Amino acid sequence: MSIQIEAPPKSKIERLPPLPPQETVYKRLRKRFHLAFFLAFVAAPFLNIMRFDIPRQRFYFAGFELWISEFAIIFFAMMLLMFVIAASAIIHGRIYCSYACPQMIFSEWSQSVEAWAKRMVQQPLKAAGPQAKAWAAKGVFYAVLAVASVFLAFVFTSYFLEPRDLLGRLLHLDFVTVGGITGATVTLITFLDFTLVRQKFCTTVCPYGYIQGMLQDKHTLLVSYQDGTGEAKDCIECKKCVRVCEMGIDIRDSPFQIECVHCGDCIDACEDVLRKLGKPGLIHYAWGETPKAAVLLEPWYKRWGFRDAKRVVILLIMVFYLTGLGLVLSLRRPVLVEINPDRATLFKVLDDGRIANLIRLKLANRTGKTSQVRLWVEGLPGADLALQTNPVVLQPGESYERTVELRAPFMQDGQDVHHIRILSQADGARKADAEDMTFITPLKRN
Repeated sequence: MSIQIEAPPKSKIERLPPLPPQETVYKRLRKRFHLAFFLAFVAAPFLNIMRFDIPRQRFYFAGFELWISEFAIIFFAMMLLMFVIAASAIIHGRIYCSYACPQMIFSEWSQSVEAWAKRMVQQPLKAAGPQAKAWAAKGVFYAVLAVASVFLAFVFTSYFLEPRDLLGRLLHLDFVTVGGITGATVTLITFLDFTLVRQKFCTTVCPYGYIQGMLQDKHTLLVSYQDGTGEAKDCIECKKCVRVCEMGIDIRDSPFQIECVHCGDCIDACEDVLRKLGKPGLIHYAWGETPKAAVLLEPWYKRWGFRDAKRVVILLIMVFYLTGLGLVLSLRRPVLVEINPDRATLFKVLDDGRIANLIRLKLANRTGKTSQVRLWVEGLPGADLALQTNPVVLQPGESYERTVELRAPFMQDGQDVHHIRILSQADGARKADAEDMTFITPLKRN
């Protein structure tokens, strides 16, 4: 006689009145940030917000044209950018990866284009077989991505080459010069990346995720799954959070998985399902593993991420960097003037009896417009510089280097060294720059 054991009844899912939709849909918010950062990525090299011009040895930052001789400012600017990324990792976790990283933005975009291509061919090819539809969808997808790869490669290469020059090479299908070869190579890499690699780049090549593991602490922002145990567990095992994850992980396993970029898609998925059952979602952004209810009761500065002294120090360092960089850029002279004596010959007597000293003069127009520099001498009556034109006209980016004569009448005053000042003033400058020098003459006329 067989004994049948009655299976325990399945626990019913408690249905409560549905809750209103969540206030913040992170996927929608993230796509807006993606659009903003994409536009910034495209605009930066063309508006000289940030660009290296390798052939001309220039660095453009916030509209300023910095020369390679100004390496200290360039280094300071790059350190600021690196510090901002590191600080965001300490305070807000991998927020850069999910909201601002070009690799993530374009990878998700390529997935969206692939899904759009599959939908697009359904109606025109409704009589065709599944294999024909699949090949047609791939053809449309690859065609769109090929055009996008050319455009993105052009934008990326414009960060290192002058955009107008690069556009000319592109229109002439230049595959011979360094610029043309670089553009073609970047196009191919971009196409392969967004068709084959995508988010795998984040977990296999990109070092930022591994660095983030070293930078974060118990107060770093992350995506946290918090639920009860046993009968108090609210998770209904719908696994929608797993299905929507672009990185293919289960956030319920751990918030510290290296693949997790803290995008918030799993938060939207959990909220969407459980709110229909009258319960709040079980996944949310949290500072460390602080419960959501506790976060809502904290002061505003803690909800913004400033939860301990270390984060306040980070903020102060960023303010210091920004202030210092702004001060250096504001004090920078757009037109560089360098005046030095040439003492290979102390002096010489000209045919008209005047005395001449040689001066090494270097002018550099570090702006994008034509500028004029006027030079004159103080402290020595009748002295002038033997310039062909004064003021000196400089075209954008032009350098002017000459050894010129500083001429003055002979003075029988018993002195052979006279202290003078050479002043220079460029267009738009509020005051003249002065260079203190000495003018050497003979003690008596020969």
